[in-house]
Amino acid sequence: MALQRITSLFDLSGQVAIVTGGSRGIGRSIALGLADAGATVVIASRKAEACDVVVAEIEAGGGTALAVPCHIGNLDDLDRLVEQTVAAYGRVDLVVNNAANALALPIGQITPDAWSKTQDVNERAALFLVQAALPYLRESPSAAVLNVVSIGVFTSGRYLALYTAAKAGLLMLTKSMAAELGQYGIRVNALAPGPVDTDMVRNNAEATQHAMAAATVMGRLASPDEMVGPALFLLSGASSYVTGTVLVADGGTVFH
Repeated sequence: MALQRITSLFDLSGQVAIVTGGSRGIGRSIALGLADAGATVVIASRKAEACDVVVAEIEAGGGTALAVPCHIGNLDDLDRLVEQTVAAYGRVDLVVNNAANALALPIGQITPDAWSKTQDVNERAALFLVQAALPYLRESPSAAVLNVVSIGVFTSGRYLALYTAAKAGLLMLTKSMAAELGQYGIRVNALAPGPVDTDMVRNNAEATQHAMAAATVMGRLASPDEMVGPALFLLSGASSYVTGTVLVADGGTVFH
């Protein structure tokens, strides 16, 4: 019985979750984890085929999912994402703002266009997606938002100012959202992954990847699946009294 009570804390049956960037990497793993916990999952990503693959994976496991291809840098697409979710399932309970781009330019070479593209995807989209979903989140008895940031916000951000500035802004938005939306029972938290074995990390030179792994006390990159436990904790009843905080899952990089 005790084990059943503990397990029930992570039960998301009947809840509907939107996951941006849900077709690969951390987003895909979180989407599959949410489905395993019983949630209906809406997969949002730019490529329809990639969204469909994850939906098929979820359905093969007995879950329910919907693909809504969209570009979250486009505000109209965010409205459409919420509209299609509500049209299909009638509610929104969980929002995972995971989609990101990792444009990198040194200070002195940053262009207005690069700045706008980075801010639009990494920070602005999270705000306006939550605002679009807000009427439905307010109606949910278990509403939660998870903003995926980066441990880069705790570093100098050297050569990554575009990315880390946007993620730092998203971390601040997490706090503001939690403070303003708590009155409606909506919890908002952030997850700060360290180096994870994703396409974004693999786009770096091999030497850079090795350096990322060496910077952790565990001496390795994380699997995307290792972000599922932290995400489920922050989105489920297991963290019912947790809001406005950031969970760092970095293999011991920041303190090291």
